[in-house]
Formats: sequence, C-alpha cells, structure tokens
Amino acid sequence: MSKTDAPEKVEQRAIPQEAFDWYDEYAHGLIDRREFLTRLTGLVALGFTMTTLTSALIPNYALAEQVSFNDPLIKASYAKFDSPKGSGECQGYLVVPKDLEGTAPVVLVIHENRGLNPYIKDVARRLAAKGFIAFAPDALYPLGGYPGNDDEGRAMQSSMERANIEEDFLAAADFLKSHELSSGKLGAVGFCFGGYIVNMLAATIPDKLDAGVPFYGTPAAKELRKNVKGPLMLQFASLDKRVNASWPEYEEELKAIGADYTAYMYEDVNHGFHNDSTGRYAETEAELAWTRSIEFFDKHLNG
Repeated sequence: MSKTDAPEKVEQRAIPQEAFDWYDEYAHGLIDRREFLTRLTGLVALGFTMTTLTSALIPNYALAEQVSFNDPLIKASYAKFDSPKGSGECQGYLVVPKDLEGTAPVVLVIHENRGLNPYIKDVARRLAAKGFIAFAPDALYPLGGYPGNDDEGRAMQSSMERANIEEDFLAAADFLKSHELSSGKLGAVGFCFGGYIVNMLAATIPDKLDAGVPFYGTPAAKELRKNVKGPLMLQFASLDKRVNASWPEYEEELKAIGADYTAYMYEDVNHGFHNDSTGRYAETEAELAWTRSIEFFDKHLNG
C-alpha cells in the first residue's frame, strides 16, 4: 500500500527549489561541479550569496552526529570481510550495543554514492543505540576508503565497477547475518544509492533479507524484481522527481507478485531529507521516517 504524509511545516525554506534540484543532478553525476556552480551564480542576482547557497546544499558533517562515537550505549569498531566475487577484502564500520548479552538482530547500513561518510556512520550508531547490531560497509575501501570529502568520494565510487560493488554488499549481508553476535535476523537500510542496494538485496537474496528500508532508492534491475518478497518499507520525498519516476512501475510489479511492502511519500521535501548535514534535511519528516523504520525493524527482526 502507498501512503502520503504532510506534516505541518514550521518554517519556509528560502532557497529556491531549483537549487536543490541542481544539487541532486550534480550529486548524481548528471552535471559537473562547474555547471552546478554556474547555475548557482544565476541566483546571486536574486539576492542570495554563494556562501548561503553552498552552505545550504553541500554537506556539513559536523552537524551529523546524533549519537557520539564514544556514547556509553554503544561500542564501535571496524571489521573486515571477504568478497570473493567482488573486490576481495572489504571493510565496514561495526557498531554493537555496549551491554549486549548473547545475540541481537543485525542491520546493514548502506551509504550513498560517495562512500562511508560521517552521516552514515552516525546512522549505524543510532541503530546500535536502539539495540541492533549495525554494520556499514565502505564501498571505497578497496581504493583506500572514504577520502574525507564527498566530491572525491563520489569520483572514486563512480570509477568502480557497479557489479563489484553489488557483490561486495551481497558479501557484507552474508558476513553480517552469520556474525557470531547475530541472532540470524537481517535488516538493511540505505539512502539514495544505498536505497537502490536495499532494493537489489531484496530482489537477489529475498530469503536472507528479513526487512528492508530503502530511502529514495531506485528499484533493482527489471529482470530481478519478480523475486522480491519483502517485507519492504520504502521512503520517498515528493520533490524527488528523478527517483519518483521509477516508483509507479515498480509498485505495479510489487503488487503483481504479491510482495509485502509499505510505501510512504513525504510531502514537500527533497531527496536526502533524512540527511541532517545539509539544507535538504527536513526534521519533522526525517524523525517520522526514522521512527517508522525502527518500529519496522523491531517488528520483523525482533518478532
């Protein structure tokens, strides 16, 4: 089923919508940095400063820490895993509840198209603080890891073979589900490119994935979609024209095969609305989407 949410807005976003659309094009390789900045320059004539525009659009990861790495509720480290069909040796950020006794459900956390940045690490810590074991692989590890800035990370990830990256996340899912601390119940949450990977996992390993939450992610390859079983909780932003264009066909396919899914469309927010490091962040909708995600994982992984 599909649902629409339109929480009351508490503020007006002054930045014109086209600026957010241009950033989305830039972040996904549809235009280069020069073209992006050239377009923003056109808004300066309307009274915006370039500093105001770039500060609202480009991530500031100092803002993206809801759970500190030394929070007493969690214990964070790095763990390596093998991906024989992909990149070989890989690595991810492993976060467990500090006072864990025995086993717990595990959740794979999948980054955007720029590597394991601080925002995604924080998402993993948020999950661990709620009692899940979270693992966030870095697709860029074979190239040295996330470089510390998104522009370089995006270029690095675009230089890699998509098939290898997909195999690495499939290997990560196997590693996590079979981890010694795992209860055997596997969830996955991903954002943008990571949302696509969640959809890909749901179509490729439907019997291993116990719950998937793709945030603004496109569907798996068409020939794979018939394998989806779910349960899935799909989160969309109403202003995200690029991703939303793929949803009607995907939803029809999910209905046709009887897949277990729920979809939410959050009104008047942009692609990336959950990311609290940019001006695209919409606190009310992000908190609602995240609360729903945690409840979804509780139901399907702890049940």
